[in-house]
Amino acid sequence: MKSFITTLKNIWSIKELRNRITYTLILLLIFRFGTEIILPGVRADVLAKATNSSANDLLGLINIFTGGAFNKASILALGIMPYITASIVVQLLGFAVPYFQKLQSKEGESGRKKLSQITRLLTVAITLVQGGAYLTYVNSLGAVDSNIPTGVFWLCNSIILSTGTVFAMWLGERITDKGIGNGISLLIQMGIIARLPHAFLFEFNSQFANNGLILFVLELALLFGVVVATILIVQGVRKIPITFASRMVGRTSKYMPGEGARDYIPLKLNAAGVMPIIFAQALMFLPATVAQFASSDKSGLASNSFFRALNDYLSAPYNTIYFLLVVIFTYVYTALIVNSQQYSDYLKRQNAFIPGIKPGSSTTEFIDSITSRITLPGSIFLGLIAIFPAIAGNVLGINRSFAVFFGGTSLLILVGVALDTLQMIESYLLMRKYDGLVQSGKIQGRRGGINIGQGY
Repeated sequence: MKSFITTLKNIWSIKELRNRITYTLILLLIFRFGTEIILPGVRADVLAKATNSSANDLLGLINIFTGGAFNKASILALGIMPYITASIVVQLLGFAVPYFQKLQSKEGESGRKKLSQITRLLTVAITLVQGGAYLTYVNSLGAVDSNIPTGVFWLCNSIILSTGTVFAMWLGERITDKGIGNGISLLIQMGIIARLPHAFLFEFNSQFANNGLILFVLELALLFGVVVATILIVQGVRKIPITFASRMVGRTSKYMPGEGARDYIPLKLNAAGVMPIIFAQALMFLPATVAQFASSDKSGLASNSFFRALNDYLSAPYNTIYFLLVVIFTYVYTALIVNSQQYSDYLKRQNAFIPGIKPGSSTTEFIDSITSRITLPGSIFLGLIAIFPAIAGNVLGINRSFAVFFGGTSLLILVGVALDTLQMIESYLLMRKYDGLVQSGKIQGRRGGINIGQGY
């Protein structure tokens, strides 16, 4: 406890770090304040009753990421999600379209600025589309004041929702530039954490009413174990040793600074991060959409038992397909972002090699084989994390609102963002020759080793 207090004092004694942390907290509070401001013309009492009585996996997930702003019809109801969607689209275009590939890899800072500008414009377009869909959803719940003209309601609130998303995007960028950590990720994390106390208290009261406090303690122990296991997988890397060769000067070997030294290539066990779960989850929402059309035209498809099971996130067919999709997308996304040829070319330029492996194609094949082998356990674990909320809710009987934090996108975002932020704080401490946040080892973020072509 004493060392923890000392660490906090060291953090606060560094002026730049203190200012960055304070700046970040202020902007996060502003964001949370914005989630409480309701759109004009929306009847909050009617909306609260309607959202409490309805259940939808997609809308529930969006509500978690926005910190409850979605169900409140807040000016930040769409949160930062349109920006995330736009970023994913631009990133995928970078893998398939030569123009975007050039911007990502060959034009340096100017290319990144151009991509950032394209992402912002695409965010506004996506927000306008999603804003219209959201207002339709609010209107279908009967939560719109009938005294307000329909055209005025739609026009004003479409502009407000778009402005809210742009403002949230601006807050995230300001946190990244002048605060601590990745601003966009911190806004999502803040939204998820905002729902945790309510879910925690609801589960506690439910277990207390049924004399199940011991069971509640076991649930907390299980949650702790899942978080620890997730940290191990997120931090896990396979280190491939490399050696920098010496140069021949005349008939003798001459070592230049850094030559003859050893380093390593860190291949992450979970190089794809949370993206496979996001893609798989998007596909699993399609059966619900098809079911709506099937029920409206009475085709009989919606009454099919297997099809109905795909709309139940607790069912075995749903989770089996969901698990397989996560595994498949993990391999696909890892293949896109881990470029073995790029590693091989880098080693050749640096006059380095992997001991026992010939430079060139042999090095490329070796790195590719290692990547394939470590991706298998990483993809399986990611699939288990994706379906674990359903296991916690269906098998263990944990309340759905609390079971969400036992895995899936929520847990990976919480763990990943926390580790990255702590790693940045530790780097400030080590630069000032203070002890880090951990007494042994180190917190691994996006840095360390030769890190080429990978992303978290």
